[in-house]
Amino acid sequence: MKTRQEIIDYGMTFAGAYTDVPFKDENWVLLRYAKNKRTFVWTFEREGKIWISVKVAPEWRDFWRSVYDSVVPAYHLNKQHWNSVILDGTVPDEEIKRMIRESYALITSKK
Repeated sequence: MKTRQEIIDYGMTFAGAYTDVPFKDENWVLLRYAKNKRTFVWTFEREGKIWISVKVAPEWRDFWRSVYDSVVPAYHLNKQHWNSVILDGTVPDEEIKRMIRESYALITSKK
């Protein structure tokens, strides 16, 4: 997965998912959950690459960062609860999908 559209297409397969552009800036496209309006994926372009930010359980945060150089503390978000993934082709698609699924599970469990 290297494009924003691939991320959005995958994210929209989750029940209740919708896209949002809350800052009136097309660079920031979010995937949210309709029932609580929480975001589970942030997408944006930075340094010529598409980045995503996903919510992460604290016990997995450092694991992902240690396995892949392109998984870093979240850009513009709480670095304890969010990771950013640079879509440069170094993280396998299945791992990116797993991170998105886990982010969705974390935000849908909240009221």
